[in-house]
Amino acid sequence: MLFWLPVSSAFAAGPASELTGKVTDKDGAALPGVNIQIKGTTQGTVTDTDGNFQIDVAEGQELVVSFIGYVSQQVRPGGQSNLTVKLDVDQRQLNEVIVVGYGTQERKNVIGSITKVDPTDVKSIPVGSFDAQLQGKVPGVQITSNTGVPGEAVTVRVRGATSINGDNDPLYVIDGVFMNSNSMQTTNTGGKATSPIADINPNDIESLEVLKDAEATALYGSRGANGVILITTKRGKYNQKAKVSLNASYGWAKAAKLWDLTTGPEHAELVNEWWINTGKDTPSLNRTEANRPFRPVSEGGRGLPEEQKTYDRLGEIFQTAPLQNYDLSVSGGTASTKYYIGGGYTKQESILKPITFNRASFKVNLDQKISDKVHVGVSNSFARTFRNQARAGDGPAGGLLQAALHTPTYLSPTNENGELVGRAGFDNVTLLLQNYDVKSVSLRYIGNLYAEAEILPNLKFRTSWGLDFNNYDENEYWNTYLITGSPNGFASANNGQATTWLNEQTLSFRQKLGTKHTFGILLGNTIQSDLNTGTAATGRGFANNSFKLISSAATTTGSSSWSKKNLASFFSRVDYNYGGKYLLDFSIRADGSSSFGADRKWGYFPSVGGGWRVKQEDFLKNVAVISDLKIRASYGVTGNQNGLGSFAALGLWNSGAPYQGNPGIAPQQLANPDLQWERINQLNAGADIAFFGDRLGVEFNVYRKYTSNGLLSLTLPATTGFANYRSNTAEISNKGFELAIRSVNFQNNAFSWITTFNVARNVNKIEKLENPLEYGSRSLILLQQGHPLYSFWVYKQLYVDPQTGNTVYEDVNKDGKITVADRQIDGSIWPKFFGGLTNSVIYKGFDLNAFLAFSYGNKVYNHNKFFGEGGGARDAARVIFASNNARWQKPGDVTDVPRPDGVNVNNYRDGGSRWLEDGSFVRLRNITLGYTVPVRHISALRIYATASNLFTITKYTGLDPESSASSAQNEQGIDLGTPPQPRSFQLGFNLTF
Repeated sequence: MLFWLPVSSAFAAGPASELTGKVTDKDGAALPGVNIQIKGTTQGTVTDTDGNFQIDVAEGQELVVSFIGYVSQQVRPGGQSNLTVKLDVDQRQLNEVIVVGYGTQERKNVIGSITKVDPTDVKSIPVGSFDAQLQGKVPGVQITSNTGVPGEAVTVRVRGATSINGDNDPLYVIDGVFMNSNSMQTTNTGGKATSPIADINPNDIESLEVLKDAEATALYGSRGANGVILITTKRGKYNQKAKVSLNASYGWAKAAKLWDLTTGPEHAELVNEWWINTGKDTPSLNRTEANRPFRPVSEGGRGLPEEQKTYDRLGEIFQTAPLQNYDLSVSGGTASTKYYIGGGYTKQESILKPITFNRASFKVNLDQKISDKVHVGVSNSFARTFRNQARAGDGPAGGLLQAALHTPTYLSPTNENGELVGRAGFDNVTLLLQNYDVKSVSLRYIGNLYAEAEILPNLKFRTSWGLDFNNYDENEYWNTYLITGSPNGFASANNGQATTWLNEQTLSFRQKLGTKHTFGILLGNTIQSDLNTGTAATGRGFANNSFKLISSAATTTGSSSWSKKNLASFFSRVDYNYGGKYLLDFSIRADGSSSFGADRKWGYFPSVGGGWRVKQEDFLKNVAVISDLKIRASYGVTGNQNGLGSFAALGLWNSGAPYQGNPGIAPQQLANPDLQWERINQLNAGADIAFFGDRLGVEFNVYRKYTSNGLLSLTLPATTGFANYRSNTAEISNKGFELAIRSVNFQNNAFSWITTFNVARNVNKIEKLENPLEYGSRSLILLQQGHPLYSFWVYKQLYVDPQTGNTVYEDVNKDGKITVADRQIDGSIWPKFFGGLTNSVIYKGFDLNAFLAFSYGNKVYNHNKFFGEGGGARDAARVIFASNNARWQKPGDVTDVPRPDGVNVNNYRDGGSRWLEDGSFVRLRNITLGYTVPVRHISALRIYATASNLFTITKYTGLDPESSASSAQNEQGIDLGTPPQPRSFQLGFNLTF
């Protein structure tokens, strides 16, 4: 539990007399914990549980009486020996404006589950996209940074996952524009994907609101099925002189640790054991100690194990990476115009060579009063994002970490002629670093033009046009030194364009009748069109490595793609407020999508919510301990088509089917005229309560989400001529709770300490799925009815036989054999609890912010360790991890690492539970220390130092419990070939004048 501490009583210098008193609210209720300080000093006290206080005050001194949630007062005792002070409630907290769907509301009137985030709390965290900065800040929102590569996709799940084949990402709305959050990457980087969210400069963001329940997201209909993240960018203010802000920082990042590998001698010893054990199991192989690989050279061997060198490849591919960020903006306004202009540049090199991320951005927001009743405005965001990419995930060819981790430590990178060479199946690390050539450039524009008019008193009309345009250009060249480019070079180029047009009209009316009744009505419609085009080309066979353009290739191929999706929507909301006590909200949205069957295009999604501000009731008004109490509940239905193809319900034909040299057509997709909306029902109940004048605030929510008509791609027999069939056959549930606590532990004029804490739990379950679905490398992920999405499907290792050194697995079907029938579900990627803890301290000009994120109960499959302990091909070269030093070597050894063996499949059975580990962690996500320098002639100068990921407490034996080799939603939680999130340090300053 969180507490606040009283200021020590102190005595003013000089003659003083004792003053007693009492502090109450305006209705006479005692206020405990009120801070009473002698102005201009650090001397003070606090009131007791009955509101009473005692302090020595000198003649002429003033008292500053302050309490969170109440308006401070300055009181001059004037020789009195007893004093009564009445404080008025400070309405600013309750009247804080929250952005909701198509408007704003005061916090006190919000019914839905909405969390507001101040971006200044997290923007110093050096990641490519702002969504990664939100980890641990929003209760109920699970955010996972799957890799340490800046600018790569981040997994964001608002109250779990609701779909198997549909997209589970939330909707991002920036200044009213629906962002395209789907990665446009087509280049193979081992399952990873770039993040379109990284095109947004976090410094341009003024506020973030996360809408979680159906009442809050209902007006976004199908687009808000997985939650909504509303982004409001900075704007100027009317009648404000120009304000210039400059932010700059520079720093470094490096891996907190690297894998512990065997030395060359250790690795050679393991190879010898592997050789001998294999020969014992299969005598026909004629592998004995006499002909072991590492024996004296005079006997025809490679030399004794202790004679082998150790070659460090990890040190070659990892680096201390520089980070730099610069932002400059100017804002202000006249009586009729306000503006914001900002530019930014970010460059982050990855800890894994040669990856880099560069973003240059430019922002212009302009608002103009045409008259007192007509306003127009425009928002413009431009960004150019450049990435120097590499395969940091699955796949051996071109995989940097794969090559470093799967090449024996005793193996020299050069042959006897001094030439750089690779190992069968893997590139030479040095050659990879010298010749990597994979690049992408994103040119992004997000803009919105609006006009707003007051037609009648309390009646407003607003129209807007929005555009999100992304031109994504990719190029790669693999020369003849690399496996992918062998023997004569390979090149590919892809250019894609994603365009989202959005037109919206809203009509809003708000009226107060008498002193008790207030109601509002909103009517609106949306027309949206998504157009995606792409052109790709490949080339093979280049005269030499100086020629890289596809036009220089001996053989070229090309392809193109086009898809379009339209969505028409109509929506309405009615809200009612009785006397500031009783709140009611009803909304409905109708969405029509071109993706569904002819008679199934329209979906109707209602929601209703109610709130009771109990604090406003007479029986609670005079209870000073409770400063606010609101109970709320909501129920609603949203639809989902996110991730569904543009022509999912149609029967399609493909003209790329030549027959005997003549052009032809062939069926491509089976039609389903009954394909319809995925529907998500959500029930939410919650309470907001504040104590002691808002010094302690608690928000609690419980919810249940249920998906019906789940979109699913069913596999068809090959005899049908079709690979799969889109249908509505799955059902999924999510249920859980969220708890958020904010405590003002201590606050006066010189010092304040505020703590925020949140924890959440989500239980995911597949309620209906006719046949299990396998995903991920080696089918490690299984989706099966009765279990959570993304469950791990493994052979459960019981022990290593101390007598034989062989692994013993659970024989589930008791047939005496270990087969696929013995695989079983053992945990999932879902944590039992997750959240964050933040402490903010301010002392005079100093500020300190420390932020911890945590996750408990989730599993991670350490596929790196599987291969590093001899998995995969089970050959001698794979026993590279130092954990092999704990292997079984002789009868009586007790260990969970079996003897090295290339014949006994069970010893290194892929999918063994030995490599399924607890992924729980506590991570110091960020700590920042700043100082605001008192300087004349400028508004503010703050210098700061910040560190990210200083430590991570976890049982996971890999580098990062959040790592995942793939960005695909059904393949999460498998750690393979992925660099960890780095530890970073930065120095910077904020200057405003």
